[in-house]
Amino acid sequence: MKIAVIGFGAAAIGFIERMKTEGHEIVVFEKSKDIYSSSISGIRADGKLFVSSEMGGDMHIDLALQKKLVDFYIDNTEDKQVETGQSFTNSNYFKKFYEKGFLPVSSDFYHLGTDQLKMVLYNIYENFKNFKNISFRFEENIQSVNIKDDKCYVNEYDEAFDKVVVAVGRSGHKLIGSILKNHPELILDNTKVDLGIRYEVPNHIVDEINKEMYEFKVKYKSKTGYMVRSFCNNPSGFVVTENYDDFVTVNGHAKMKDKSRNTNFAILVTIQLTEPFNNPIGYGSHIAKLSNLLAGKGKVILQTYDHFKNSKRTKNLYRIQPTMPESQYILGDINLAFPRRIIESIIDFIETLNEVIPGIAYPDNLVYAPEIKFYSNLLDNEKLLNLKFIGDCSGYTRSIIYATAHGYLMAEEILKKD
Repeated sequence: MKIAVIGFGAAAIGFIERMKTEGHEIVVFEKSKDIYSSSISGIRADGKLFVSSEMGGDMHIDLALQKKLVDFYIDNTEDKQVETGQSFTNSNYFKKFYEKGFLPVSSDFYHLGTDQLKMVLYNIYENFKNFKNISFRFEENIQSVNIKDDKCYVNEYDEAFDKVVVAVGRSGHKLIGSILKNHPELILDNTKVDLGIRYEVPNHIVDEINKEMYEFKVKYKSKTGYMVRSFCNNPSGFVVTENYDDFVTVNGHAKMKDKSRNTNFAILVTIQLTEPFNNPIGYGSHIAKLSNLLAGKGKVILQTYDHFKNSKRTKNLYRIQPTMPESQYILGDINLAFPRRIIESIIDFIETLNEVIPGIAYPDNLVYAPEIKFYSNLLDNEKLLNLKFIGDCSGYTRSIIYATAHGYLMAEEILKKD
């Protein structure tokens, strides 16, 4: 069997790891020019791995498989050093958050750190490359997949594949879009997007909870009816911009060695709209572009919490200095770009969280926008025998380990049917 894998990210890694010793020919197409310049966003930024049945995707992944894949990544570090934590295994913390209306999310965390991720990816790549049945083709921007006579073809090439496995993540939405034009029957659902902010506070406010859990994750049903969640907590971390094709959003990460004085995390509001709405990526992109229009090209908006809450433009900062370089943000007013219901949901979340973690609602804490997490269309992997979708581009996963596991399980499924 000859298999094309499009994209070399977490899902592809899981697929290849399971398939590499089975003797099938695997050709990996990656749009970056080499392994050093590849932009594998889910792994490149921060490298936070977790074992949990409550987060990471809309599919069941056995906890033993999750831990096996966590160990796989850790084994590819230089010295197997990682930061670890357990979220809400302490019953006192669980009760404390639960009393205020939060739904605590339990998980085990393993933080690789942005600074050692390049080595992890390089080691995995070198291992795969040693197998004679696996080849990599860089600088290949695949724009179409066509099926003809039970064979698959990528772009306009004559080379035929028995199966094509698409593993392009959320950044590969253009390829997914081109495939769905020919196969609209693959779409099961496309109504959800997460819209919110990146919040930055001094370490001393959250030192206790950072030491206890490393990353705390909670969900909260706000007064507006929207579900709000915390995401991607980075103790002593850094806030950064994230570039898409035609707009810029905000993100955060942490390193193993280089530490800041601040902690940052996302606060995201889940918006699930109903028919006839069918373009969550377009909706989120529109808000991101409006934010960028206000901030200027390549910049995001930064605002103090007090001004964010009271719809005033921030002109000066006070006690907290941002970890994002000044060239990447402008002081402004996020209220000019975000729908008010989203703003109210975030404020309700922060004010309630302040009752559990005093200081979270300090007026000079920092609010960056926009932070957006796109959900890909939920795709039906049973419709087409020789074309499969794995990882975040499939709509089933939204984390490194779940994406890796999805690839691993897809390989097992293909091997069973072979």
